Amino acid sequence: MTDTVPPPAGQQIQPSGAELPSQYVPASVEAPLYERWVQRGYFTADAGSDKPPFTIVIPPPNVTGSLHVGHAFEHTLMDALTRRARMQGMETLWLPGMDHASIAVHALVERALAEEGTSRRELGRDAFIERVWRWKEQHGGAILAQMRRLGDSVDWSRERFTMDEGLCRAVTTMFKRLYDDGLIYRAERLVNWSPVLGSVLSDAEVDHREVQGELVSMTYGSLDGSGPSIVVATTRVETMLGDTAVAVHPADERYRHLIGALIELPLTGRMIPVIADEHVDPEFGTGAVKVTPAHDPNDFEIGRRHGLAMISVLDEQGRIEATGTEFDGMDRFAARVAVRERLREQGRIAAERRPYLHSVGHSERSGEPIEPRLSLQWFVKVEPLAKAAGDAVRDGRVQISPPEMAARYFGWTDNLHDWCISRQLWWGHRIPVWYGPDGEVRCLGPDEAPPTGPGWRQDPDVLDTWFSSGLWPFSTLGWPERTADLAKFYPTTVLVTGYDILFFWVVRMMMFGLYAMEEHGPEAAVPFKTIMLHGMVRDQFGKKMSKSKGNSVDPLAWMDAYGTDALRFTFAWGANPGADVPVSEDNISGARNFCNKLWNATRFALLNGATTEGELPTGLTGADAWIISRLNRVIAEVDGYYADYEFAKIADLLYHFAWDEVCDWYLELAKVSLADEAGAPVTRRVLGEVLDGLLRLLHPLTPFVTESLWTALTGGESLVIAAWPRCQDSRLDKAAEDDVLQLQARVVLIRQFLSAQGVKPSLRVPARFSGVSRYEPQIRRLLRLAEPAEGFTATATLGLSDGAVVELDLSTAVDVVAERARLSRDRGVASKELEQTGKKLGNDAFLANAKPAVVESVRARNAAAAADLARIDEALTRLPQS
Repeated sequence: MTDTVPPPAGQQIQPSGAELPSQYVPASVEAPLYERWVQRGYFTADAGSDKPPFTIVIPPPNVTGSLHVGHAFEHTLMDALTRRARMQGMETLWLPGMDHASIAVHALVERALAEEGTSRRELGRDAFIERVWRWKEQHGGAILAQMRRLGDSVDWSRERFTMDEGLCRAVTTMFKRLYDDGLIYRAERLVNWSPVLGSVLSDAEVDHREVQGELVSMTYGSLDGSGPSIVVATTRVETMLGDTAVAVHPADERYRHLIGALIELPLTGRMIPVIADEHVDPEFGTGAVKVTPAHDPNDFEIGRRHGLAMISVLDEQGRIEATGTEFDGMDRFAARVAVRERLREQGRIAAERRPYLHSVGHSERSGEPIEPRLSLQWFVKVEPLAKAAGDAVRDGRVQISPPEMAARYFGWTDNLHDWCISRQLWWGHRIPVWYGPDGEVRCLGPDEAPPTGPGWRQDPDVLDTWFSSGLWPFSTLGWPERTADLAKFYPTTVLVTGYDILFFWVVRMMMFGLYAMEEHGPEAAVPFKTIMLHGMVRDQFGKKMSKSKGNSVDPLAWMDAYGTDALRFTFAWGANPGADVPVSEDNISGARNFCNKLWNATRFALLNGATTEGELPTGLTGADAWIISRLNRVIAEVDGYYADYEFAKIADLLYHFAWDEVCDWYLELAKVSLADEAGAPVTRRVLGEVLDGLLRLLHPLTPFVTESLWTALTGGESLVIAAWPRCQDSRLDKAAEDDVLQLQARVVLIRQFLSAQGVKPSLRVPARFSGVSRYEPQIRRLLRLAEPAEGFTATATLGLSDGAVVELDLSTAVDVVAERARLSRDRGVASKELEQTGKKLGNDAFLANAKPAVVESVRARNAAAAADLARIDEALTRLPQS
């Protein structure tokens, strides 16, 4: 397996070192190795290559971000797929980049300005944007350096940023096309509004959490019986100033006589109707609800169904406005108290419930409760785009892994509402629409000059960050230009992302990719061929990680303590498709031990002359044939698991193959052959072949330690460009595998027997075999069994299998008197338990009256006691006579 992908022109293969250090120290290896890989251009993709393409675009982290545990996990999986594809001879492009993170950056820069005693409003738009660019250059992109620590094999020459000139061009082009096709429009709709930021927020930027509020029931209409009245319940007393109806369920007999009646809205003097709507829950509160279409999503839909007026009573800062009442100008929270108290004075408070636990949306960035607010905004008409996105999965052009996640995907594509894309911020892609002095509206593409003349102004809003990130798979490749990168690397091969952003990012990329690239045909228009959805990283108890809980993990600290490969292997080991990933320090400690095991095994092999030079001999026998056969079966199994993105199974298989089969068994078996002058050359070559293949298989998961070991073992230039191993059917040898399985069973049986007799593992027990021919030297070495001396007398005989027998002289290995006493004590305990449980089971009253679970427990104890007694009696018969 010493073949490699040819190195870039002009680069020479570096010879290996003669010997590995006695210990693996990750910190001394990782950074120099990574820089060598980058400098040699291993990660740089060639759009002119005739190799088949493999493309992944990184989910762009925020420019404000740093490497957290979710990034480290997700990047491990993406890097593993990329490294393997590169080794398979594909032209691989893993494209890195960052998102401009409009709201997050705004919050950070505005906070800095506040500390300086100024604000963005005082600076003005141009000066503020200039300030943001300076901040980005000074503080942004820390995560990119941290990606190097993780070993990400991304093409740094193609790094992208969503505010780059080329990506800005793509955004403007997409907006213009959608606008011209009638898929972008401006309308007054209910949105998530942040009074602190003064902007619309996307659903992704709203954190819903349970809060303790109040549920107030209040009387609308007449208080003296001179006219109709009704009691409504609400958690938002202050918004009653914008009510335009009271709604009840049409089947609610309590209120059927009021449907259609007009009642007076307190404090305003307005008359509002009582309407019937099936959305109303008769069990909530009084069964009658106030309808405030301009300040509640459900009320907005009721208002549209019934043609109600939509009266906005809160301004952009969350203050009461335009009600003509004494409350105008009050902050919403102060107004909530003032309105309630005024209603109390009028005798309209029928009931109050405090505290009342209910869910309230909060701004993820500024922390305050968001305000559902009627506002004039820009929207994307998603119905035709979402249908196309759903069809692409239904007809098989795009696969979702694991398949059961497809239902969640369709849940979004089949039920999407039009998407609000405008934000009242300055940092971001400005909406390319101009308004004229006479009401003209012009949407301009990237090559169109803005209109001149007095009175023309550009829309002040910027686009939702998800708009530009929705173009990421093709804008990063040069779209709307017909670039070589776009022709070679689109559609991308696989999208690796969390199920939590299936709607926010994945569906939008599908909608935009299919729309922008439709001219290339249905197959070529999809943005990716596979959507691989993973779960969230959680603590060892399955709990969500957070700093406040004290259970969060800093991946950089773990890399410092245990090495990058240990972190990566830990993540892969827990990565079952679509499932959350529990991790703990015990996991990563075990992974570090695994890396050390690999190091020690390879060092042993090198010290014993292991080689990868020359052809692997044919006609292998014994343990050599077994381990080569097992290697090839493992290669085939790993390939199968990669096809289904079963990273946990890949890691588990390679761990047990390396630790159990290669280290614990083959290296021990090989010591016999290495001591034999005739067999040593073959075993040295087999040992080299096995480690060569194993290190190649492990490289995508643990790139640093495998690179260090492989170059020392083979003298090859780099595992990064080495060929991925292939299963050779001609090397499969079931007979050899069966032989070694039998050998292992015999060793385990003898070891268990010696342990049961109290023989210390360090003692060399004389033994004589019969019926064991091929592997007798290996069994003796593995168990430290001595050759029988003259006058050998067996004190114990053990049948193995197929007539094979081992006779053992335990006379000097066991304190027979002490062992017989110990076994006799154990026998007394087991006999007593057997007698007591037997009496209970023989008692008809007990069987009739005891609970079934109790009876079953007694039966289990009885069976266990009987088994213990049989085991102890057998051990006693095997003891030599004292």
